Amino acid sequence: MDTNDDGQELTVGAVASLVGVSVRTLHHWDAMGLVRPSGRTWSGYRLYSAEDIARLHRVLVYRETGMPLARIAEVLDDPDADAGAHLTRQRALLMERIDHLHRMVRAVDTMMEKIMSNTNPTPSEQAAIWGTTWTPEYQAEVEKRWGGTEDWAEAERRRAAMTRQDWERARDDTEALEAALVAAKRGGVEPGSPQANDLARRHLDNLNTWFDVTTSKQVLIAGTIAEDPRWVAHYDALEPGLAAWLRDVIDASARAQGIDPQAATWQ
Repeated sequence: MDTNDDGQELTVGAVASLVGVSVRTLHHWDAMGLVRPSGRTWSGYRLYSAEDIARLHRVLVYRETGMPLARIAEVLDDPDADAGAHLTRQRALLMERIDHLHRMVRAVDTMMEKIMSNTNPTPSEQAAIWGTTWTPEYQAEVEKRWGGTEDWAEAERRRAAMTRQDWERARDDTEALEAALVAAKRGGVEPGSPQANDLARRHLDNLNTWFDVTTSKQVLIAGTIAEDPRWVAHYDALEPGLAAWLRDVIDASARAQGIDPQAATWQ
């Protein structure tokens, strides 16, 4: 009972093939109330109308922007929004995602050129490649403060030993983490929630790429992110208020581990 452009309804298998998702995914979205087929065959099989499929396409676009499924359901079910408003919002989110991906492609291309020419990029060059607000002056400032520490020496050792694959992995991990942070903040994830605590652990793992970071050190790093204008500019360019929200997420996670953020020390 598959149907097509004549206005008839489509079975779940036909819809899965049409939009490129699995039947299992459609069943899951039906069960959670995200996209429910409006019809059934006489034997109980799901049937999707044109309106159902239009909603499904909107879900796919929002999912592409990193929005959690629960938040997508809230947005689509907003009684004050119409189809035009949804499309306008989706387009804006997709353009943000496209711009971000273009920046990352340019960063990868530049890193590959450096690596293939056997040129080890300086810290400021690496920052420029990755699109951060790191400057040579900031590099000098940080090195003056931390250059004599074991953590700084360890970070220098790890960076010097990194291969092309290591740099690509670090880039991918950082990009994925930042996308997850943006999606969580936009989705209304509260500091101290299980999802927020998972993100705090991912952030800690990301920091441990460069040197050994404890939760106490992570709290201090998060405080710097939320207070230093250069780091605020970087994170808030991804999502307004992200720097302060990330600090709150990490502070709440630390408290859950018995660490008072106000008493955190570099140890």
